Amino acid sequence: MLVEGLVSTIVPVHNRPALLREAVNSALAQTYRPIEIIIVDDGSTDRTPQVALALASAYPSVVQVVRTANAGPGAAREAGRRKARGSFIQYLDSDDILLPNKFAAQTSGLMQFPHCDVSYGKTCHQGYGEGTSDQPWKRTGERIVTMFPSFLQSRWWGTSTPLYRRRLTDQAGPWLPLSSEEDWEYDCRLASFGVNLHYCDALISIERSHEGHRLSNGGSGDPRKLADRTQVHELILNHARKAGISREADEMQHFSRELFLLSRQCGAAGLKKESERLFRLAREASLPHRAAGIDFRVYEMAARAIGWTTVGRLAARLDMLRQ
Repeated sequence: MLVEGLVSTIVPVHNRPALLREAVNSALAQTYRPIEIIIVDDGSTDRTPQVALALASAYPSVVQVVRTANAGPGAAREAGRRKARGSFIQYLDSDDILLPNKFAAQTSGLMQFPHCDVSYGKTCHQGYGEGTSDQPWKRTGERIVTMFPSFLQSRWWGTSTPLYRRRLTDQAGPWLPLSSEEDWEYDCRLASFGVNLHYCDALISIERSHEGHRLSNGGSGDPRKLADRTQVHELILNHARKAGISREADEMQHFSRELFLLSRQCGAAGLKKESERLFRLAREASLPHRAAGIDFRVYEMAARAIGWTTVGRLAARLDMLRQ
């Protein structure tokens, strides 16, 4: 049952008892009410389940715990989304922190501007145990009106940054059970609906880095993650096309170069099918003169002659030399 005005905070967690407590406490400390907090324990094997249950016991009217088999961040967020009752949705990774006025500022903005479906504000980045900087992280200090086309260049906010209207997350449907870049795909799927953004000119959250395991680390050498990244990049390209972003857009040309780079990385990792598929997509997304250019023609001839894996490994070495 949908509860109007309720903010649902979904916190996926895997083996982070101390960090989980800090993240949940930051949601509990919000000046805004009503709220609910849904902890999704993604198959933890340490004390995390006990900490989650203790939080639910201490705040039974606010905190609930969902226990799932370990399946990664996308599946965990989806388990929480299905339980959420709020008309506003907040995703919060278990190593990040919300600042106390976040929900008050963002719900006020979304109510004031009903044509906007996502509110974002300034997020800072902090190494765990370090002091907090007030410098906006990524592009969260910029006033940007829509998610596309800028999200083709990068996911320029952190998971803690946006507050979504429930109507938008319902329209987008489920998170995908991917091991890498599932958050970028999800936001680009939202962007394909032509989302208008509300900008909250205030510091609202802290993204924290640390040496421990992260639920959604990326990578250019792990074959499983590369296969997932291939799926993500193809989906993002489809989302951008649905949104009407043309090949002439600078952001689309940036993304076409990303596709070509990922093609080379997949080849180097032995993923022939993925490498060839990404190469085709990169060429399709490129401007005509570049699609017919020497870099694509030479790479394709080399791949046909010595194989996508071998040419990918050679290209990866050249890429490293250029850095």
